[in-house]
Amino acid sequence: MAKNLEPNQEEVEPILSEDIDVIPEEILDVEIIVEDDEYEPEEEETDTRDDEPIAHEGDAIDLRSLAGINDDDDDEDWWKSDGNYSIKERADLEKIYSGTLRQFNPNEIVSGTIVSIGEKEVVLNIGFKSEGVVPVSEFRDLDGPKVGQEVEVYIENIEDGTGALILSRKRAKNLRSWEMINESLDGDKIIYGHVTRRTKGGFVIDINGIEAFLPGSQIDVKPVRDFDAYVGRTMEFKVVKINHAYENVVVSHKILIEAKLEEQRREILQNLEKGQVLEGTVKNMTNFGVFIDLGGVDGLLHITDISWGRINHPDEVLDLDEKVNVVVLDFDDAKKRISLGMKQLTSHPWESLPENIHENARVTGKVVTVADYGIFLEVMPGVEGLVHTSEMSWSQHAKNPAEAFRVGDEVEAVILSIDRDERKMSLGIRQLKSDPWSTVEERFPVGSKHSGTVRNMTNYGLFVELAEGIDGLVHISDLSWTKKFNHPSEYVKVDEKLDVMVLDIDKDNRRLSLGHKQLTEDVWDTFATIYTVGSVHQGVIKRIDAKGAVVELEQGVEGLVPPKHLKADNGKDELKVDDASDFMVIEFNKDAKRLQLSHSRTWQKEEKKPVEEKPAKSGSGKSNIPAGQKAGTTTLGDLDVLAKLKQQMEAQEKKGKGAKSAAVPETEVADVPEVSEEETEETQD
Repeated sequence: MAKNLEPNQEEVEPILSEDIDVIPEEILDVEIIVEDDEYEPEEEETDTRDDEPIAHEGDAIDLRSLAGINDDDDDEDWWKSDGNYSIKERADLEKIYSGTLRQFNPNEIVSGTIVSIGEKEVVLNIGFKSEGVVPVSEFRDLDGPKVGQEVEVYIENIEDGTGALILSRKRAKNLRSWEMINESLDGDKIIYGHVTRRTKGGFVIDINGIEAFLPGSQIDVKPVRDFDAYVGRTMEFKVVKINHAYENVVVSHKILIEAKLEEQRREILQNLEKGQVLEGTVKNMTNFGVFIDLGGVDGLLHITDISWGRINHPDEVLDLDEKVNVVVLDFDDAKKRISLGMKQLTSHPWESLPENIHENARVTGKVVTVADYGIFLEVMPGVEGLVHTSEMSWSQHAKNPAEAFRVGDEVEAVILSIDRDERKMSLGIRQLKSDPWSTVEERFPVGSKHSGTVRNMTNYGLFVELAEGIDGLVHISDLSWTKKFNHPSEYVKVDEKLDVMVLDIDKDNRRLSLGHKQLTEDVWDTFATIYTVGSVHQGVIKRIDAKGAVVELEQGVEGLVPPKHLKADNGKDELKVDDASDFMVIEFNKDAKRLQLSHSRTWQKEEKKPVEEKPAKSGSGKSNIPAGQKAGTTTLGDLDVLAKLKQQMEAQEKKGKGAKSAAVPETEVADVPEVSEEETEETQD
């Protein structure tokens, strides 16, 4: 059936499919209906208002007319007669057309092609009827977007208020990143991230726009010494924790290394044997040793197994990350502990000592250890000797080794003994000088006077050093002729100078007897004429104890007052320290250097009342006055005794007994002084 043409419309040549380059976008929205092979298109109804054909529901669409092709041919199967398309070809073409049609929805990630790049925006074509615009700032992760480059974008809105297509590459990346992060956590997959910066306790990792936290302890299996070296690196990570509420992600790089090391560790432990030499890397250092990384398993190299010589810290010999050869000393499969050694790779120095190392030889060594009992000298690496404190100086009062020596000092010594089997060596320092006691008699003869230094004190005396190695004892009794000391510190202090005299020499036992008071004359010869028994002297009480009171008299001499002789007169206060009073000499012993005094005798003597003295009868050979009592010094106490004696005699006479009766109390008779007959008669009168 021929088509009706509009007025003034000319016929045009049919346009073949080969001539059609672009199918108008309106064709994509047209539904093509093919009922059967005998389909014949009906006449198109036209709208008289706009002269456009109106397609009714269920009508077939004339593609040629839609393409703007006018044809006067009435042939209903014009495409068949022309031989351009078959029904199959037409179906394939429709399929192709259908494939170009796509349904787009908001909140969907699609792929788009960059069409153009501006200063602030990038235009993308996602296959929609309109193009979308994305800010240039969302392409910063690329080295530079290029036209024709395909990227994923997120459809935020098909049409906004202005009918524009709203896209976002940032949100597309964010969603893809979260998908990848969740897969890494759930599916145990490895992801890549970029270390952007350091933060407190670790690093911030960029995973396609998502910031994750990498703890410092999860960077590596070995301690990290330079954290800044990791900033800017792209590394592999495993997601270990996700907090969806706060969108926090924690990743680990260490867990990936541990998985690889575990395989290596099992392989190493299976092939490990004692005595096996391995190459390792110094991983960590402590005061007690070094941890060596053997390639997946760590072994401990103890500080004593690093070198045959003495070292204070492993860093004196080794450095971190240094490659070293070690030998397996022992290992424990259950605890996965490996004990390593490095000095065992070389022979022991004691097995090859040089000829100059022998007894009495002088050697120079370095102080490696300082102890209270001595110092250890390293004569050569791995060969040490002990210098005991007794071998450091001839002096009996040598200083503490810590005061005289420091670790690292170079010290010369003499080999006293050496035992190659036990690997022991005894050294001495004082042997470098001659023995001072070999010439002690010439240098310090008996009776010579010297000045020394007080080095030590005991309860019985003090030791004075006259020269290095020569000390002498000054007994506490040889400090002063006149004073008694409870301790030498009351007279002199340690490190003070003291003049002494040599009293005796015992060269074999290395002993000197010294004295200090012998430098002056013995004052007790003079005291014998001054402090006679019965004489009274002024004194000051210095101290009081259970034995009595010590009183200092004139001339600096001290005397002892027994407690019973310290009593004061009735009505007077007891004497105290620093009190001055009179004291009577009751005993003087020059040999024992002892002087005893009495205070009570002084006031008892004053209470005696003198009586008139009569001459003795003619023919009498002696006086009845008691010894030490002058004539005419009879006291009132004596008169009382005589009166009592008179009464007793009268009573005895009445009883017919003799004048001397045993009834008189013994204590009273003992106290009765001797009196003459004349005194007795006067008393009776």
